[in-house]
Amino acid sequence: MQHPMKGKEPTLGLTAAMAAARLKGEGYNELPTPDRRGFLRILSEIVRQPMFALLIGGGVVYLLLGDRIEAVLLLLFASLSITISIIQESRSERVLEALRNLASPRALVIRDGKRIHIAGREVVRGDIIVISEGDRVAADATLLSSQDLLLDESLLTGESIPVRKLAQQSSTKIGDLNTALGAGGEDLPYIFAGTLVVRGTGHALVLATGIRSEMGKIGGALRTIETEQPHLQLQMRWLIRDFAIFGALAGGLTVLLFGLLRGSWLEAMLGGIALGMSLLPEEFPLVMAVFMAMGAWRISRARVLTRRASAIETLGATTVLCTDKTGTMTENRMTVVSILTADARWDQGGNIPVSAEMQATLEVAVLACPREATDPMDIAVHALAGAQLASGTAGFAHRTLIRAYGLRPDLFAVVNIMSGDGAGTGTAYAKGALEAIAELCHLTADHLVQIRAQVDALARDGIRVLGVAKTTVINLAQPQDLPESPRSLKFEYVGLIGFADPLRSNVPAAVAECRSAGIRVVMITGDYPETARAIGRQAGLDATDVLAGDDIEVMSDDRLALLVKSTSIFARIRPSQKLRIVQSLKANGEIVAMTGDGVNDAPAIKAAHIGIAMGGRGTDVAREASAIVLLDDDFGSIVKTIRLGRRIYDNLRKAIEYIVAVHIPIAGLALLPLLLGLPLMLTPIHIAFLEMVIDPACSVVFEAEDEEDDVMRRPPRDPASPLLVPRRILWAVLQGVIVLAILAGLFISAARMGVPELDLRALVFTSLVLMNIGLILVNRSFNASLVQAFLRPNRSLRILLGGVTALLATAVFWPPARSLFHFGRLHWDDLAVCAVAGFFSLLILEALKSRWFHVGGESKATLPRQC
Repeated sequence: MQHPMKGKEPTLGLTAAMAAARLKGEGYNELPTPDRRGFLRILSEIVRQPMFALLIGGGVVYLLLGDRIEAVLLLLFASLSITISIIQESRSERVLEALRNLASPRALVIRDGKRIHIAGREVVRGDIIVISEGDRVAADATLLSSQDLLLDESLLTGESIPVRKLAQQSSTKIGDLNTALGAGGEDLPYIFAGTLVVRGTGHALVLATGIRSEMGKIGGALRTIETEQPHLQLQMRWLIRDFAIFGALAGGLTVLLFGLLRGSWLEAMLGGIALGMSLLPEEFPLVMAVFMAMGAWRISRARVLTRRASAIETLGATTVLCTDKTGTMTENRMTVVSILTADARWDQGGNIPVSAEMQATLEVAVLACPREATDPMDIAVHALAGAQLASGTAGFAHRTLIRAYGLRPDLFAVVNIMSGDGAGTGTAYAKGALEAIAELCHLTADHLVQIRAQVDALARDGIRVLGVAKTTVINLAQPQDLPESPRSLKFEYVGLIGFADPLRSNVPAAVAECRSAGIRVVMITGDYPETARAIGRQAGLDATDVLAGDDIEVMSDDRLALLVKSTSIFARIRPSQKLRIVQSLKANGEIVAMTGDGVNDAPAIKAAHIGIAMGGRGTDVAREASAIVLLDDDFGSIVKTIRLGRRIYDNLRKAIEYIVAVHIPIAGLALLPLLLGLPLMLTPIHIAFLEMVIDPACSVVFEAEDEEDDVMRRPPRDPASPLLVPRRILWAVLQGVIVLAILAGLFISAARMGVPELDLRALVFTSLVLMNIGLILVNRSFNASLVQAFLRPNRSLRILLGGVTALLATAVFWPPARSLFHFGRLHWDDLAVCAVAGFFSLLILEALKSRWFHVGGESKATLPRQC
């Protein structure tokens, strides 16, 4: 039995000032998370990278050669490279930390007499928390009140059977409760942090938070955002491994050949180090870290939280988007627009008052709601009752709630049993789906046909309909004898309540955008079939076929797998049937994204490739099972997230292709002089300078690129396809080979013309930097022309180009810098040659790109299949 609270809130709760003071004094309600990366850990990871070892090795060789200034300069470049990496990694870590805070379980607390949602980590000792089905209890607490409350304590006890919790303390004042606690409090019912509310509701006073909770004492670990990228990370590991092996072999061979052929082993080591640095893909880990962290941050700006970063990878491959109706496609702004009985009807409009017969139906509906309404439908009923009933919602004042039966998977109805005026008697008030109310009232087939005709008429206008019923209950003097299920009570049918919930204005456009992107939108709702059909038609879905839950219940898996191929609307669906729908879609080879908000939605969310939980009305269980969370519960946000996911994957692919392309001419220039017996053009100092351009270009600049114009006009990507398919690898290699060929031609021609070594090095290096900029510009877009690419805004690119131009000018024109880089003086005609070479390479690459990707010729819709 549940303790009767007589409708009062247990307390006004803490004031905001008291809560802030306790939060400051006692700390956040969270457990230590030693896996978070601080400055020292990031620094340690960076200095252990092979590139840093090569830079240090180069500095040592310069010292052995007596070139102290070059050694200091190389170490300075190493320090700058480390600084850039630390800044980018720290920025990424701050983003992840902010997302972890968003991912923290929420709590509903009473402060200053008002219910407010806060992050679970902000709960403090003395808070009054309100718990309901699907919530994860935020802190250790003692129950003040409860209704039909069951808790899963398996996280602490290992027992999987839910435990019933009964409130024994009837005081509504914290002072009285503290007295009881001071006296020992052995009989007070406790609930513990981390346990799960399986059913019912309750209020509780927080006693311990964070490490002082029972979970903290036994060393439970806080769940955090999953940052690893299983599929992408594996591909990246292969790339790094292959490049590193090739670089080590090439560097070793270079040292051996140079030393044997020229006899200068220290210079051979410099050449080998330069070649190793040119081939080592040290940018890959940085790119992955920045792209995934910043990608999650960009998605969060669209009011979507990425709990598992692997979802970013999968978003671009989604083929079916399963979504709820209420609150996702609709505004979840319910208003009562109709009340019907067997022979009367009231419709909202024109300030028409509710008749006496309709008032009786409305009163049953309001008494079947909680006293403190939080559900939009309950709020709508309360609002109309307050406006149309003479007593408003005052009917609660002289009634005591004896027992509440919540929604159950096998019965879509709620029942409140209230004490009445007579001793030992009361009334049960019920509201719910027509089928559930018909079952409680044992309606005859003819009577049900008449009611269904009324429901169908309302549903065709997109109106959601609930039935209401009541019955007299005796023997309330022994409430423990009340049945466990309301089915044992003999209800009397009263009438229908119709609710309007307008479609979100952005939904039709979002559905159309999904269709153009090759994504089928499927609406799965517990609503009446005709209501679902009407809303689906408004949203732009194919409303030809509507599959009901009762039909699915008796359907074989093979038959269901066949029907889900053509059905876009599912109605009167139970949570277990959502799981079957998801499994059937997956069996057909679809990549499924699934939304949900309740406890029983968690299996379907978990089973989908991308689980999407509702952040506004969703339960903690649904959030924990999901990969992403919609903070505003808006269908349009899902589509924005898919668009961003495709953009992130596109930009990551561009960055990797650029890295592959730019390393080829650098490696070629490090190796070519050894093969031709010419002076070394690139030493570790020059490559360290180039890395200062490459690192921010491949991470920050490409990450900030806008999406392609056709990003939502392509079919979904095959999830099994590698990050770089052979055609894209060939394109990246081709870019690098073309740039190397032009540089080699320039280098050999100038050497044969007798250009001095220092002037030759300055000429080749300047041309290489300009061609590097050209590679950045070419790879900004898969299919946009060079002019369009220039017009695309990218603040990071402008900053990078400005910085590179200033540094290059300093190295070429400032005598001390020229001496450090071993450059000769470039004249204006030399600079013109560099500019022409850079522009020529840009034009060739742009022309090849337009042919390679068939820009303007082949349909853009086919582009992804080629890519």
